[in-house]
Amino acid sequence: MPDESPDPSEAPDVLADDDGDPDDLPPETVVEQAERLTKLAREAVVDEEAAAYRADRDERLASHDYAARVREDETRDVLVLHPDEWIENGEIRTDRIEDVDRGIEVPLSGPGEGDDWEEIDEYNRDVVADVREERDEDHAANVAALADFMGNHYAKPIHDATADELEEFLEEYYRRNAWPTPEQRAVVEKSVVAAFEVADERCPLE
Repeated sequence: MPDESPDPSEAPDVLADDDGDPDDLPPETVVEQAERLTKLAREAVVDEEAAAYRADRDERLASHDYAARVREDETRDVLVLHPDEWIENGEIRTDRIEDVDRGIEVPLSGPGEGDDWEEIDEYNRDVVADVREERDEDHAANVAALADFMGNHYAKPIHDATADELEEFLEEYYRRNAWPTPEQRAVVEKSVVAAFEVADERCPLE
């Protein structure tokens, strides 16, 4: 059963980086309960039962000033948890997003769900950290977006990306979901190459 949520096109595709989590994220147990209750709501046959699960989830998140929505991607559904302050009149206000790392994503279905996805995401986050250390924050932000794309859409490490997948990232995903600064946008292609260079891997785009 579909969850009730604001328009997914109004919010960025974000995933918190374990190496740089803000201090005010909900506890891991709350995130786990939000995932469990969301799945129960989606599986419920009776509307009243589904609504009760969602209400329980929303109440737990509200105690930490967070809200939930479910984003339906082409290949999977993702539970997105974000601060209440990002919302006005039921819609995400991008001008209120000061720290995208306060957003949390949990796969609910599709490729990359579970332990395999966690290992892949950990690998990709290490690539982001390497780029941050060897390049700068603009390149690291772009590679973080690439990590989100490869993990959430293909459940693959960055270095397993094909030329077609990287083109999809640059031409479609990055433009719609990354919310880059002008400085980040200007170097995104170089950032993709940098993600491969830090591991001495050949970039398929070269």
